[in-house]
Amino acid sequence: MQVRMQNVEPLTKRQIGEFLRGSEVIEFAGQSRAEVYVMVQECLIRRKYFRQGTKQRGAIPAYLSKLTGRSLAQMTRLIRQQKANGQIRLAPGTRWRFATRYTEADVGLLAEVDRAHEGLNGPATRRIMQREYREFGRKECERLAGISASHIYNLRRSPVYRRKTVGFEHTKPSGVSTAERRRSDPKGMPGYIRIDTVHQGDWEGKKGVYHINAMDTVTQWEIAGCVEKISEHYL
Repeated sequence: MQVRMQNVEPLTKRQIGEFLRGSEVIEFAGQSRAEVYVMVQECLIRRKYFRQGTKQRGAIPAYLSKLTGRSLAQMTRLIRQQKANGQIRLAPGTRWRFATRYTEADVGLLAEVDRAHEGLNGPATRRIMQREYREFGRKECERLAGISASHIYNLRRSPVYRRKTVGFEHTKPSGVSTAERRRSDPKGMPGYIRIDTVHQGDWEGKKGVYHINAMDTVTQWEIAGCVEKISEHYL
């Protein structure tokens, strides 16, 4: 069963206790951080949480924790923020990111050089970039002229590089041989011969004969003989 925000706050204290003791799975419809913060804030305000005594408000954090799927410690932190600031604010992300030095154009230039020189190693590619900038005056190679050999491999693993260097080669048709070795299908008609050959073996340094067994697959008519060698002349 799903409980929406407008159905949460009117619950009485007894209903909250029954909800916590019950085994029925209830989940909040809308699990984004912003929606959860709005729900917790409105629930605390409508229930006048901070005006109640400790016994009266003890079940509300556990109730909100179970309803939103957040931990009890996180719910306590949100309640403290509501008490201190009068609202629960969605803090912006503060993840540290390194500044991007090499642009997509630089990666494309690296891919162009690798295609022209068939993917040389890092030091050789770095030397090419330095010569292009210092000796031939190519301004677009200025940043890559100072790149380290090891970082060239990092750029080669980037999605931009793979996108610019990927190539497609159409499937080449395989050659078809003029003969095919398979079991014959006579369909009840005589004239299809099965040939079996067995070498007798050598004796005191002399080559033995080859036993030839020819049999019609339908009539089972059979001819057996021996030849000195397997060749058209002896057969």
